[in-house]
Amino acid sequence: MATEFSALEKAINSVVTQFHSAAGGGSTMNSSQFKDMLSKQMPLLGKTVESEDGMAKVLQQMGVQSGQNISFENFWKLFNNQAVELFKTMFKEKSAKCQCLLM
Repeated sequence: MATEFSALEKAINSVVTQFHSAAGGGSTMNSSQFKDMLSKQMPLLGKTVESEDGMAKVLQQMGVQSGQNISFENFWKLFNNQAVELFKTMFKEKSAKCQCLLM
């Protein structure tokens, strides 16, 4: 009997798989591979790294030194930041729409 994965487990698997695919099957990727992955998988963020300054800010946010390859751990920092920002946006929208009065 095959194990059925939850939606969350599938999402985690997708993130890991996409990273390793973009890294050419390796454990790290260079900045060119990283830009390519972002433009395909995270296009809004991908626009940020098109400029040299934008790329430098994103690399700094991930803790990557100039010329250093990007590990999954580095990428996870960026992914975490993006997820937290999305959560904050979604939470604010739900809070703003709720007009309930508790008595």
